[in-house]
Amino acid sequence: MPSPFPGMDPYLEAPEIWVDFHSRLAEGISSDLNRKLPARYVARLSPRVVYEFVEIAEARGIRPDIGVYETQPSEQVEAMTATTVATVTAPVTSLVALEEPVRLFSVEIREVGTMRLVTAIEILSPANKRSGHEAREEYLEKRRSLLRSSAHLIEVDLLRSGERMPLEKPVPKAAYYIVLSRVQKRPVVEVWPVQIWEKLPTVPVPLLHPDPDVLLDLNGVVASVYERGAYDRIIDYRQPPPPPLTDEEAQWIDRWLREKGLR
Repeated sequence: MPSPFPGMDPYLEAPEIWVDFHSRLAEGISSDLNRKLPARYVARLSPRVVYEFVEIAEARGIRPDIGVYETQPSEQVEAMTATTVATVTAPVTSLVALEEPVRLFSVEIREVGTMRLVTAIEILSPANKRSGHEAREEYLEKRRSLLRSSAHLIEVDLLRSGERMPLEKPVPKAAYYIVLSRVQKRPVVEVWPVQIWEKLPTVPVPLLHPDPDVLLDLNGVVASVYERGAYDRIIDYRQPPPPPLTDEEAQWIDRWLREKGLR
């Protein structure tokens, strides 16, 4: 079953879905580009490991931002020995914020033979956008290195939550952003702000001069990934998507899903 949304499905941002979707999207972009790239190029997956919070709720991801306490019986426990009497105060139990390694992928277009990096396509993850998280600092350092290199950079941000990647000039407020930094145009970048109710853009993917751009139909790739991932089987469209919506987004989603018979 296809996604009911015209572009990005906001329900895919749920923690229990995102990692699977992220990996499938990287593979889908790589496969789509390899069908279109000239023979002198190849699109490859580049893995990296980030640490994400372990989900502790059974239904929807709830991270342990506050402590959950369970008190032991109030009576003190007496430990008797032949010579002393020791009183042990009963402890309380809590939870710690555990993190586990998560394997994510970027897409790299390289020149066959030299394996020179031509274009890097980065799909942002929640850890990349979490202020103060080590994965954000690592990605910002990688981003700086790419922007100083001879490679083009495309950032795909399909997450409404988190802190956006820095830009020097403001852009229209939107749910999602695609950013293209061409080597020859830096520091100027091209930005596609995308609302929930809009289709994702077809993005030009630059190569080495004088080869022309190839076109990445991001909307088509996301739609294909949704169907291959069978996400309709695990998404409950009667519930609001995470994270909280603006009033305009919430009203549009409610009206749209009612028209589709999903609410």
